[in-house]
Amino acid sequence: MKKEYLYTPGPVSVPPEVLLKLAEPIYHHRSKRFQNMFAAVNEKLHPVFKTANDILTFTSSGTGAMEASMVNFLSPGDKVLCINGGKFGERWGKIAKAYGVQYHEMMIEWGTAPDAQAVAALLKQDPSIKAVYTELVETSTGTVFDIAALGKVVAATDAILVVDAVSGMAADDICTDAWHVDVCVAGSQKALMIPPGLSFMSVSEKAWKLAATSKLPKFYFNATAARAALSKNDTPFTPAHTLIGALGTSLDMILADGIDAVLARHARLAQSVRAGVQALGLTLYSQRPANALTAITVAAGVDAGTIISAMKEDGIFVAEGQDAAKGRIFRVAMMGYAVDADVVNALAGIERAMKKLGLPFTPGAGVCAAQKALLG
Repeated sequence: MKKEYLYTPGPVSVPPEVLLKLAEPIYHHRSKRFQNMFAAVNEKLHPVFKTANDILTFTSSGTGAMEASMVNFLSPGDKVLCINGGKFGERWGKIAKAYGVQYHEMMIEWGTAPDAQAVAALLKQDPSIKAVYTELVETSTGTVFDIAALGKVVAATDAILVVDAVSGMAADDICTDAWHVDVCVAGSQKALMIPPGLSFMSVSEKAWKLAATSKLPKFYFNATAARAALSKNDTPFTPAHTLIGALGTSLDMILADGIDAVLARHARLAQSVRAGVQALGLTLYSQRPANALTAITVAAGVDAGTIISAMKEDGIFVAEGQDAAKGRIFRVAMMGYAVDADVVNALAGIERAMKKLGLPFTPGAGVCAAQKALLG
């Protein structure tokens, strides 16, 4: 018999309460019952996003909301600035290219975060830039960006700030309104603790003004149509209403603790993972580590994939590196429904994998360091 543990940066383990909600009988979505439920769930999303802005819900992966954040606010030929520090920053440029948007990629070294003043200089150099697209957490590198600093410089211009918080939402802090984030996108299968299938997009009044003149093609991801339906506590197309109901349960769990306490828990678990892997002689890949996940660099000559495979044999799932980082790093997430015991289990799994592969380390060092960090 084997028990499986998900320590990947999505999908994450789902709490039993949420699974039970998903097991309830299905009902018709065009009904007062759905509208009442959707209204309640939408209200619960606002304190998690830390915004008073509209929050639109789409039946899609997080990438759907990323696409929506471009097609609803731009027109063909518009210029945007995309911050590319990993695979998901790269995705912004790919979406722009697909829709004929002129994009300048601000390339930064993987594992680093963008300099807000460098962004300010680029915006000053070209005031015609309509939007800045960036990450809260670059999932491929385990790096958190300084959105507060970016928000300050973008707010001083006519451009809007669009943030991919798919991996970061409810794990790394984002104060959407206070940090001048005009469009914030998120996904369901990360720290929001439900299965994949929902994405979200908050929209500021500054962004809605751009939406009024947007000429890019849009149908399913039409934010104006979604906003009109939202005013009636509904959606323009068939919603994944069983997932929305499950989201209501997971949000109840988050809000019972308080979003700031949830963020503090993620920070504490992440710090414990960092302490544990460093005690094993491994190093952190990111210069600005996120709390949503930890990217870990293996020693030269070691293929990180062998550690991942050895852990999988024990039922422990972590994520590999991507592109140039493939084989060099593995990524461990303590996101959403994660507790102290998960950190200890993950570190023990890393130690067992290193033992199987004959890699040098002091047995128990990782678990001990993690425990010390957890115990304070």
